[in-house]
Amino acid sequence: MNKTLRHALAVSAGVLIAASAHAADFVGVLTGGTSGVYYPLGVALSQIYGKAMPDAKTSVQATKASAENLNLLQAGRGEVGFSLGDSLAEAWKGNEEAGFKAPLKKLRTLAAIYPNYIQIVANADSGIRTLADLKGKRVAVGAPKSGTELNARDIFKAAGMSYKDFAKVEYLPFGESVELIKNRQLDATLISAGLGVAAVRDLSTAIKIVIVPIPAEVVAKIGEAAYQAGTVPANTYNGQAADVPTVAIQNFLVTHEGVPVETVYKMTKAMFENLDQMVAAHAAAKAIRKEDAAKAPPAPLHPGAEKYYREAGLIK
Repeated sequence: MNKTLRHALAVSAGVLIAASAHAADFVGVLTGGTSGVYYPLGVALSQIYGKAMPDAKTSVQATKASAENLNLLQAGRGEVGFSLGDSLAEAWKGNEEAGFKAPLKKLRTLAAIYPNYIQIVANADSGIRTLADLKGKRVAVGAPKSGTELNARDIFKAAGMSYKDFAKVEYLPFGESVELIKNRQLDATLISAGLGVAAVRDLSTAIKIVIVPIPAEVVAKIGEAAYQAGTVPANTYNGQAADVPTVAIQNFLVTHEGVPVETVYKMTKAMFENLDQMVAAHAAAKAIRKEDAAKAPPAPLHPGAEKYYREAGLIK
């Protein structure tokens, strides 16, 4: 082997090692709007990762949540992100109507975490008490093609309704829709988030609200495995005296195939060893269970996460 070839091979090897190290040096956490649940949990995750991987530079990015996070991960612009299970399934298949022009085959599942609950929140003065009462009202359905908005389409379709039934449709994130309800410019908003979401807590202290029930028969008509019947327990929000039936959808932490195995292993292990910090950031994290983390991933498990689950005896 001549000197020039040896030098070229050495440089190539150095570039590969540097690229691998570089990938592990950065852990960008993709979340959602700052008034939702993803964001505070993402901040907590970033802090957990920072302690577990002191050589890595961690960051948190507020986004439009599920669909944007998945597209960013596919493009390698982030190492881990939050997503609703139905959005992740649509991304893996490549559903353009859901915001995915082609199948996002670089995505890998890190963990199933806590369920989101669909919370249709109305100003009590609007007279809205049921799904049918939303007809002719001003309703916010989430940011365009967000996980929340995809949920809205599915739920209203199952209830025999469409956006055409509303007097006005606003495509807004939680925080903005809540402000419009406070100002009497909007009657109701559909929010897909963990229980006790800050935007709804804030609204329930400002005005009297109603959480609109979504009956089990409507949930059954959606016909997708990601959707399950759930309950918003009494007193989750100020003035909410009774349990309210609704829809629950599993959330996932998602990464991509370009993140090194050892990095994802450390990320998975660190989260489950520090769940108390997640719970301190938001009560929704109380529902995160290690035993359920590897169940029914809509996209394949990342080998790093799989390594942790095998080590923990959760998969064979």
